[in-house]
Amino acid sequence: MLAMTYRGPYKIRVEDKDIPAIEHPGDAIVRVQRAAICGSDLHLYHGLMPDTRVGHTFGHEFIGVVHEVGSSVQNLHVGDRVMVPFNIFCGSCYFCARGLYSNCHNVNPNATAVGGIYGYSHTCGGYDGGQAEFVRVPFADVGPVPIPDWLDDDDAVLLTDALPTGYFGAQLGDIVEGDTVIVFGAGAVGLFAARSAWLMGAARVIVVDHLQYRLDKARTFAHAETYNFVEYDDIVVEMKKATGYLGADVVIDAVGAEADGNMLMHVTSTKMKLQGGSPIALNWAIDSVRKGGTVSVIGAYGPMFSAVKFGDAMNKGLTINANQCPVKRQWPRLLEHLQQGYFKPSDIVTHRIPLAEIAEGYHMFSSKLDECIKPIVVVDAH
Repeated sequence: MLAMTYRGPYKIRVEDKDIPAIEHPGDAIVRVQRAAICGSDLHLYHGLMPDTRVGHTFGHEFIGVVHEVGSSVQNLHVGDRVMVPFNIFCGSCYFCARGLYSNCHNVNPNATAVGGIYGYSHTCGGYDGGQAEFVRVPFADVGPVPIPDWLDDDDAVLLTDALPTGYFGAQLGDIVEGDTVIVFGAGAVGLFAARSAWLMGAARVIVVDHLQYRLDKARTFAHAETYNFVEYDDIVVEMKKATGYLGADVVIDAVGAEADGNMLMHVTSTKMKLQGGSPIALNWAIDSVRKGGTVSVIGAYGPMFSAVKFGDAMNKGLTINANQCPVKRQWPRLLEHLQQGYFKPSDIVTHRIPLAEIAEGYHMFSSKLDECIKPIVVVDAH
């Protein structure tokens, strides 16, 4: 099969790899039809994620058709069109029993916090991802589900991470009717978080970013007010002015350790603004929320060596909610919203890239070329 493979920072290739085999009776092999490049994939691409090994195939957002199933798989059948959550989880451990699928205790020997994630280095279990023609799906009776006939491929692939994560960010904000919500970051997840905030009763949604084309999309797709932080001396002061000098009720950090920079910047936090490994966005969130408010953190963070304003968070009486999204838990409600026509996820897709050209896609997405917001990878297995 053809698969995207990592060769080192900023170096990826499409190469021939063996089609994955059933390794456990609970496995399935899925023939991929659509994948996506996620902003968090850029951490891998830039060489910033520990234990990303040469030859690893990225891609935690994908859908496809079941090609083969293990002997114990009951819920899937060959030929089923399925969407696969980015979380790999067992479904039966202490955490899975409580719906914390992203914190599964049985699928990742290399971490005590996060469970398994497709295509996200050996730090997250070493599972190859879906930017390939075929992918092995462990615990196939637990994670994947058949895609409804009314849902098209581009919308379905966004249900494997970006949309549920944005929706989860709004959930973690504990938004109540009438709240003012600020979202830092207007990438795909931030756009979905802003749109979801309205569904939960927000009266006002503000999106902050530094790329004008993403802010334009935040206005048209998420119906949000927008601020370009490079136009202001202090974006926190502007957020205070915009909220009657009280601060927002809820602030969602959809930036995380911005997928930019290098390891020196990660360790020293020398790069300003939303830099790689920097807590700048999180500190802006802490400063921009009102006293007694809630900060929701869905941006991806690794180890940071620079200061988070935890004293300010404590003294302001803030609630901070954070986690990787347990994707499957969000699907029932999201599918209701989509079937009722509240919005169409693929409206944020800007590029459709053949698997054979994925290296060019990574370069474009990483370098913010051609106003790229969300690239879909079109896979045509032979």
